[in-house]
Amino acid sequence: MIKHIVLWKLKDHAEGADKNQNAQKMKSALEALKSKIPQIRHIEVGINFVPSDAAYDVALYSEFASAQDLEIYQKHPEHLKVADLVAKVREQRAVVDYKI
Repeated sequence: MIKHIVLWKLKDHAEGADKNQNAQKMKSALEALKSKIPQIRHIEVGINFVPSDAAYDVALYSEFASAQDLEIYQKHPEHLKVADLVAKVREQRAVVDYKI
């Protein structure tokens, strides 16, 4: 199994919305991928509620059966649409992919 974790720090304002509004948009869009991309075994998105300079604003945790399924997900047109939205509102991104 592959676990895919992504953390984002968001811009204070982007795309006509504030950080909290964009975090909610991201959460909805990312969670909706579960019904559109069959390779996603599990997905959850959390929005940070404890402000800190060290904290990230949004976290994605997802699981895939294989590295190949993760690659299919990353290249899927529906994922690319969400990635485009995220790219417009994020400041920083951190990623880790690992096998268990």
